[in-house]
Amino acid sequence: ESCTGGMIATALTDVAGSSDVLLAGFVTYADEAKQRLLGVSPEIIETFGSVSVACAWAMATGAVDRGNSDIAIAVSGIAGPGGGSAAKPVGTVVFSRVLKGQSPEQAFAVKMQFDPEAGRSGIRRQAALFALELLLPESDALKS
Repeated sequence: ESCTGGMIATALTDVAGSSDVLLAGFVTYADEAKQRLLGVSPEIIETFGSVSVACAWAMATGAVDRGNSDIAIAVSGIAGPGGGSAAKPVGTVVFSRVLKGQSPEQAFAVKMQFDPEAGRSGIRRQAALFALELLLPESDALKS
């Protein structure tokens, strides 16, 4: 998790028995943490930025590997109110879902644009809910 700051892990651990399925979580807000904790290459961040499909895929892949997990989701974005640009305005959020052993071509990744009028907390909440939906095998999000 990046822009959600732990909201996904919080939502999961709010459910009794979540320790049976949640092995680890990584809140890698800073680029340095993405690199150190998840193994995201500096080249990915320099070339595509931390709010990119490439970075989200690398984050999820690192979480699968370093968390010894079967599945991981990653989210990185710009919740605002500042930090946006013409290319990546406030509300831009990228997601990736990686299963153990998946190649980049097989993994799910998407860039979404949430309404900046929702504000920082609204963007973060919407991003966390969308990321949680990616854990459901029948998710409509995975079909688009």
